[in-house]
Amino acid sequence: MNSIKQNIIQVINEMALATKNCGRDIDSVQLLAVSKTKPVAAIEQAIDTGLFAFGENYVQEGVDKVNYFASHPAAEKLVWHFIGPIQSNKTRPIAEHFDWVHSIDRLKTATRLNEQRPATMAPLNVLLQVNTSGEASKSGINADEAMALAAEIATMPQLVLRGLMSIPQPETDYDSQFAAFKKLADLLEQLKPHHPQLDTLSMGMSGDMEAAIAAGSTMVRIGTALFGARDYGSQA
Repeated sequence: MNSIKQNIIQVINEMALATKNCGRDIDSVQLLAVSKTKPVAAIEQAIDTGLFAFGENYVQEGVDKVNYFASHPAAEKLVWHFIGPIQSNKTRPIAEHFDWVHSIDRLKTATRLNEQRPATMAPLNVLLQVNTSGEASKSGINADEAMALAAEIATMPQLVLRGLMSIPQPETDYDSQFAAFKKLADLLEQLKPHHPQLDTLSMGMSGDMEAAIAAGSTMVRIGTALFGARDYGSQA
């Protein structure tokens, strides 16, 4: 079984090859380590290997980890991303502890995060989650709703809209994966004239990273390939 360090090296090598194949620079894509359900010891190994950006899905687990690592020697380098669904009654701890939120799909959620972000903290970086596959079971706004929600967020002083995120329907073939990601990349280009600060496409996971990078991803969310299969037994 590979160590977390070996896994990280392997994923970075795969990212380097994927960027090279589509004429991009490896530095144009960030590796976000999805550490949900993983113990702090695993995160410590990732930090020791040089990763500093971590994604969490569950509010209390994520807050506990943020607090645990607040005294870590690398604390100032760590960037915490909330990437899971957001319940209205859980916005305050997210606003008070995280640096990024990837899953904005309602005006109400954005408004609460803006109001609850402490004035002593830098504005919260946020992404709109877009449902690019049209599945009713998928979270995210429809593409035709993005412009209006982006305009609302632009008026909120404690939020900075950075881009878009999607979790497309799982596809096994490259062309289908690429087509789904291209929809999100095209939508970002439509938004940029109105919001020139947009610079982030959070798309691509362990099974479809190559297609996501080819379509323009700037941030891939990788968990299983780094930390191994997850244990959801401890989650409610």
